[in-house]
Amino acid sequence: MKDKAQITEKVQLYFDSMYESSPQKVKEVFHPDAKITGYMQENLFEQTVDDFANFVASQQPSAKEKKEPKDLEILSIEIAGNTAVAIVRDKYIGLSFLDSLSFLKVKNNWVIYNKLFHVET
Repeated sequence: MKDKAQITEKVQLYFDSMYESSPQKVKEVFHPDAKITGYMQENLFEQTVDDFANFVASQQPSAKEKKEPKDLEILSIEIAGNTAVAIVRDKYIGLSFLDSLSFLKVKNNWVIYNKLFHVET
């Protein structure tokens, strides 16, 4: 149960990074080699952690500053040893995303190693 609670906290940190437009929180929750990948308007969208952190930072004013409601739902968390997958639904930049977040446990710290996203219509 301890691992699930830690992963839940990391999912919240992931969401907060976007909600607050915080590149520091992006870099805290993602493994440095992670990839962020999905389709935006039929185009394949691929980013490194630095690219994603810069994108998040560019969203000004932040959703928090605009006092937008927080919209994050954890649909599932599956843990297999030192790996895990969390499926989450969140609203960000005016869109609804269904994210598959793959986690690795590195030195007793859960980090996102891969994010696949789907924009819901």
